[in-house]
Amino acid sequence: MQSPAEYRLREHGLRPTRQRLALAELIFAQGHRHIAAESLYEEALAARVPVSLATVYNTLHQFTQAGLLRIIAVEGSRTWFDTNIDDHHHFYLEHESRVMDIPENSENPPIISNLPTPPAGMEIANVDLIVRLRRQKPHAGTKTKPD
Repeated sequence: MQSPAEYRLREHGLRPTRQRLALAELIFAQGHRHIAAESLYEEALAARVPVSLATVYNTLHQFTQAGLLRIIAVEGSRTWFDTNIDDHHHFYLEHESRVMDIPENSENPPIISNLPTPPAGMEIANVDLIVRLRRQKPHAGTKTKPD
């Protein structure tokens, strides 16, 4: 009997090699999340999965091309992979170097509701919105508590 990870890989046209299966189980076992290649590599080492960092990067990009993951590029040097491939937007917490989903609020209109018309022969494939957040700076006269 196939594992859920093996089924998912085959369903998306990927051959379920041992390394792909092990990484898929690590990635998808925790539900929706955002993961960087370096973090997945550390998880793999902790789980005793024999894999190189280059293999982790390659596998994440293969999963993205197959439609299993969505890439989130916040800065040129910082990339996350999202297990939630549905259309949604993100907060980037600068002080934590972390990405999180922007919760949907059914009472408010969609964040992006008036997109420009694409040029002839083109269509909008996806819209990525990343809202960068940082801690508020204290205002003059405001006492701050030490962390």
